[in-house]
Amino acid sequence: MKQLQEKILADGKVLSDQVLKVDSFLNHQIDPVLMQAIGEEFASRFSNEGITKVLTLESSGIAPAMMTGLSMGVTAVFARKRKSLTLVDSLYTANVHSFTKNETNEISVSKDFIGPNDVVLVMDDFLANGQAALGLLDIVEQAGAALAGIGIVIEKGFQDGGKLLRNRGIRVESLARISSLENGTVKFLEEVASR
Repeated sequence: MKQLQEKILADGKVLSDQVLKVDSFLNHQIDPVLMQAIGEEFASRFSNEGITKVLTLESSGIAPAMMTGLSMGVTAVFARKRKSLTLVDSLYTANVHSFTKNETNEISVSKDFIGPNDVVLVMDDFLANGQAALGLLDIVEQAGAALAGIGIVIEKGFQDGGKLLRNRGIRVESLARISSLENGTVKFLEEVASR
């Protein structure tokens, strides 16, 4: 997605050869025009899958998932990282290790919101090692729902997450695939079919 690549080049900050900071438009401050375009792009790519729910992880996945749900006319659901007084019973849960924060969280989704009649698009802002995606896939499986695929805003193609998921036969659609962050420079992989 050229618009996203241009935004990454203009406003992203390479903090190391492993870390890209995009908090000025994606995961702290949000560019709503870009987010709308991202939602429309995912809706287009997955238009023939019969999706009934978009599932993501709080908090950085919420904006792209919400805009994708809006474009598709379906509900967006986000897995919670922290328990609350109202989220205690009838939950699907999974453990997710965060590469960026170097911590493991138990994520949860109410059983009221995903079930065996759903076709789910899993979404997240970043794909690095694939742990968040695997945790969300675990929840989809627990619910007995069908998986349409995974939508990723930015994939770090130099890490193993994308390969891990694609080797399982899962459709992964990434809007920007980064091949390298070496020497403080963002380099993109050519867009390839991910089926």
